This record gives sequence, structure tokens and C-alpha cells, in this order.
Amino acid sequence: MEDFIYIFLIAVSLALDAFAVSVSSGLTVRNFSLKHALLMGTYFGAFQFGMPLLGWLLGSTIAGYVSAVSPYIAFGLLAFIGGNMIYGAVKGEEDSAVHELTHGRLFMMAVATSIDALAVGVTFAFMDIDVLFACGIIGIVAFVLSVGGGLLGGHFGGKFSEKAGIFGGAVLLGIGTKILLEGIL
Repeated sequence: MEDFIYIFLIAVSLALDAFAVSVSSGLTVRNFSLKHALLMGTYFGAFQFGMPLLGWLLGSTIAGYVSAVSPYIAFGLLAFIGGNMIYGAVKGEEDSAVHELTHGRLFMMAVATSIDALAVGVTFAFMDIDVLFACGIIGIVAFVLSVGGGLLGGHFGGKFSEKAGIFGGAVLLGIGTKILLEGIL
């Protein structure tokens, strides 16, 4: 039971970025629906499951190099998406605050929000832990929080559509900056 609580707390902390990105996406996608939320949850949950497993498999060899640059990769991906959202909204482009939830966008957001899970997976290599169970809990928590975050954002998105692009982009930039600062400080 103690291992479960430990893993659950790790899972929640890893999923908070995915939750925030999901809220942001829910705010900015036109007619955000349960289908969108489930798709987002699937991407974020799968990457949150896979990255710690990959980290565990890599052990401390390659992961040390990847973890050194992971804050920059995550920041770059989120800054690119967020910056484009803000630029379009400020420029007043039609539907600038509303973006499509494409597989490419989901992939980039999922990678950006799950790179830290790779480093967590490396620590699993040095622990007496059921790795598949731990990764499963991490993936499930990320799925649930992402679906909930998307639905929450979708609920409020229609009410704030004219500001959603700026707000959503700012959230993504903020998360990217937080990841970058945590990685370099």
C-alpha cells in the first residue's frame, strides 16, 4: 500500500502539466467535446505510461544525456505552440483563438509534458518496484486528469473564446518556462 501511495503521488505530480495543457486546449478548441477529451487523455496517458518505462529500460546510460536537454526540448515545443496561439489571437486572425486538436499537435504536447517522466523512469531502475504497475498508474492518472482538464477547459471555452487564444498560449508558455527553470536551476 505504501508503494501505491508513493507511485500515485508521483503520477499526480507528473500529470499536472498535462492537466494544465488539457485545460488550455479545452479553452481553445472549437466545440470541444468528450471525444476531444478522450483523445487528449489517450495521448497524454500513453506518453506518461511509456516515458518512465523507456527511462527504466535505458537505465542511467542514455537517459543522463536526454535529461540534460529535456527542459529545453519541452520548453521549445510548448513555446512554439503557445507562441503561435498568442500571435494569431493578437493579430486578430479569424478563429485564431480556436485551434484544431490535430495528431501532430497532440504528439508535440504529449512529448513536452512527459519528458520529465523519462527521468522518473530512470530512478525506477534503482528501486525494487513493479515497473509495469508503476507506469500503469502513472498513465491512468495522466489519462484521467487530462480528460477532466480538457472537459473543464471546454466548459469555459465558449464563454471566453475571444481571449482563449491569448490565455491558452500564455498557459503553454508558462508551463514551458516552469519546466525550463526547474531543469536549469
